[in-house]
Amino acid sequence: MAAKLAAVRLRQGQLIGRMQGLGFRQQEEAVLSTLTEEVLKSSEIEGEKLNEDAVRSSLARRLGMDAGALPSADRNVEGVVEMMLDATQKFKEALTAERLFGWHASLFPTGRSNMKKIAVGAWRDAAAGPMQIISGDYGREQVHYEAPTADRLDAEMKAFLAWYNGEEQIDPVIKAALAHLWFVTIHPFEDGNGRIARAIADMSLARSENSPQRFYSMSAQIRIERKAYYDILESTQKDGLDVTPWLEWFLGCLDRAFGGTETILAAVLRKADFWKKHASAKINDRQRDILNRLLDGFEGKLTSSKWAMIEKCSQDSALRDITELVELGILQREEAGGRSTSYILA
Repeated sequence: MAAKLAAVRLRQGQLIGRMQGLGFRQQEEAVLSTLTEEVLKSSEIEGEKLNEDAVRSSLARRLGMDAGALPSADRNVEGVVEMMLDATQKFKEALTAERLFGWHASLFPTGRSNMKKIAVGAWRDAAAGPMQIISGDYGREQVHYEAPTADRLDAEMKAFLAWYNGEEQIDPVIKAALAHLWFVTIHPFEDGNGRIARAIADMSLARSENSPQRFYSMSAQIRIERKAYYDILESTQKDGLDVTPWLEWFLGCLDRAFGGTETILAAVLRKADFWKKHASAKINDRQRDILNRLLDGFEGKLTSSKWAMIEKCSQDSALRDITELVELGILQREEAGGRSTSYILA
């Protein structure tokens, strides 16, 4: 693995150096965008879609950044964000059973996974039945993997945590890959194992950089390669004890995740250039908020009605705000017609 690891570590170092060369505000924006992507995509891998604005708002507030007029998050979003920040911002702290129980409780604040009541903040018990990864129609199910039985979990997790917190001489990036695989193979919880495994990997990657600043999203890349991710997990868990193919895939996925940072960096620099260009323009708080939303990738068409609804102002105030920005050459009307006029960045 030495050559592959060296290449990934070199690229990792180059990326961190490049991002740390940005100004403080740009670094903050890059970290916020990266963590937003990480939280969203880690949940998407499990089929759960979170509200992007709510995730960004929760992260911004917890990181002491201006959240503008973004909506407040519900307890499900707050819980996922809480776990991710605990893993990445407190990466030097030991990983303990109690800490994992706290993460699990954050993921399932109601004590339920969808409609099903589950044991929260505790290892799964025998009452939950065998923990199996299954696909296929009823009566024709295929078992991809069956985790250790509940009576083995205490011993298995003690071994895992002793290894994770130990001083073994192993590269932290390799440790991230092994920790991810080992935890998700034990599958100690009734639900949420994948998200917690990815948080543990992120914690290890933060240790590899000795920094809480996140400039790339491993989960975003895993989401793109979701089928390959599940395939390599299954083949590794059903085979012998050779985990080399998993390590090769993990390093390759991490390397490709660095490439995804280019999109985040381009957006951050574009935003910085935009505000530098319009630094002298008289822009009110409502206008600033909407412009930031457009720069962050506003979904759908921006109309005066949407403006009024988002900024909780009258239709007249929304039209006045828009007209001022059009006159400043910052917004322009979209050419496409329709019942309501929409606007885009000029």
